Amino acid sequence: MDDRVELGVELLRRIEAESLTLAEAVDRIETITTDPHLTREIVDRAAMAGLLDRDEGIVRPDRGAFVRFESEVVAKEGEFTCRRCGAGLSTGHFIRLEAGEIGPFGSSCIRVVTGRARD
Repeated sequence: MDDRVELGVELLRRIEAESLTLAEAVDRIETITTDPHLTREIVDRAAMAGLLDRDEGIVRPDRGAFVRFESEVVAKEGEFTCRRCGAGLSTGHFIRLEAGEIGPFGSSCIRVVTGRARD
């Protein structure tokens, strides 16, 4: 399996939101890949594994595990570009998952990507 697919599936599994529109889920996946075939594969694999339910354009993640900000989000100083919004960053926030690391994100985008805030 492509590492990006594995990362995307794990990210969807760990989103804190009760539900997302399919567009919002794709927004999260696009922090890993913009390839539409991989995006579809990520959503399909997550659904087949029982990690999320899809119903008429709404995605409901399995609410079993969330990204723990204290141990799974790491801030690094440097010159970065946010993977979600494209803003320049002096502090990048990275999500460390079993499948790998995703980021960098700004302080607002990290909350959106993890489902703690809505756009």
